[in-house]
Amino acid sequence: MKIVTWNVNSVRARLDILTEWLRDHQPDLMLLQEIKCEAHSFPLEAIEDLGYNIAIHGQKTFNGVAILSKSPIEDVQRGLTFFEEDIQARYIEAVTNGVRVASVYVPNGQAVGTDKYAYKLVFLERLHQHMKSLLQYEEAVVIGGDYNIAPTDLDVADPKAWTGDVLCSIPERKAFYALLNLGYRDGFRIDHPHEKLYSWWDYRSQAWPNDAGLRIDHLLLSPQATDRLESTGIDKAPRGKEKASDHAPVWCSIDV
Repeated sequence: MKIVTWNVNSVRARLDILTEWLRDHQPDLMLLQEIKCEAHSFPLEAIEDLGYNIAIHGQKTFNGVAILSKSPIEDVQRGLTFFEEDIQARYIEAVTNGVRVASVYVPNGQAVGTDKYAYKLVFLERLHQHMKSLLQYEEAVVIGGDYNIAPTDLDVADPKAWTGDVLCSIPERKAFYALLNLGYRDGFRIDHPHEKLYSWWDYRSQAWPNDAGLRIDHLLLSPQATDRLESTGIDKAPRGKEKASDHAPVWCSIDV
């Protein structure tokens, strides 16, 4: 079962790139972030024509997450259990093909010390509570998404330039490792323990041509999913296309 997470940075603006990738790679499951539309504006027909069922937690203009699956989608939950007051569409969870999956879009945080940074840390705390509760099911769980955190300097092309900044600050990294300390594994790092590969390149400062990226998109696997992990990777090719998202698809394959 191939599971992919991809921040598409507007599903309607990147529809051609998304559908081309789906046709070429035929993943069983796609977790989308930043779809930037409500459910009624989502391009359902174009995705359904490729054989996917769809669950959406949308928001006008901003945020928004979705799950695309070639299998039936059941037990859909929109929003975090422990953060019901949050009005932003950043989390959707479901069961499909025997695996519990979620698409999460962690806030960017804007800058250390701002209100948006404080909101990011609160969101991560609530995500921690929710991911802890999921472990009680003792089932294969994959939480994929744009976490907006580069866990270590290995995940940053120029660590010195990013020291202390949002995406790389110590509180954010501590929050990410708190998720791993629950028992989840960073799927990509199991297969690529020492490689400097990235999933996001800023549109500014010639980041893409210079490969000055960060790895901020992750697939976190419960112990049961980790035991079934076969392979992982990042497909940089879509980032090089005209009018591309600034993120690349990150994928893993698990035995179901």
